[in-house]
Amino acid sequence: MATYPLEAPLPHGLPVILDTNVVLSLWMFEDPALVRLRTAVENGSLQPFTREDCLIELSRVLAYSQFKQPHERQLEIAASYRARCTLIDVIEHPVCELPNCLDRDDQKFLEVARDSGARALLSRDKLVLKLARRPVIGSRFAIITPERFQVLLPGPHEGQQKLT
Repeated sequence: MATYPLEAPLPHGLPVILDTNVVLSLWMFEDPALVRLRTAVENGSLQPFTREDCLIELSRVLAYSQFKQPHERQLEIAASYRARCTLIDVIEHPVCELPNCLDRDDQKFLEVARDSGARALLSRDKLVLKLARRPVIGSRFAIITPERFQVLLPGPHEGQQKLT
């Protein structure tokens, strides 16, 4: 079983992908269990990558009626996240084919991870997490829950390395 190695402490500026549910956990729900992860994104210790279609999905999900988010708050969350991200384009001729995710809405996050050179895709989606075992993915990037990833973040007093 191939899995991409992530070792602690993670280097400063590590490129990562956050799926929509992780973004919601960090900025809409402000999950206290993930405060170190949010801080790492906000202070540049992690560099999220995304694509326009991922941001469109985020805006659509933020508007779901069950979340009861005022329109201004939806715009604020989407703009705040976008400002922290490096935006990439869809790659017409990717370096490799990826396995298909059973939920087609999640395929774009795998593509962004592959095409951006990210080292990790953070997700809680069981179908996405299962794909971490696939050799074509495991040799390129990790798929990991935000909780497990957060454990690898340097503590408040640990030094950080530069990404080379």
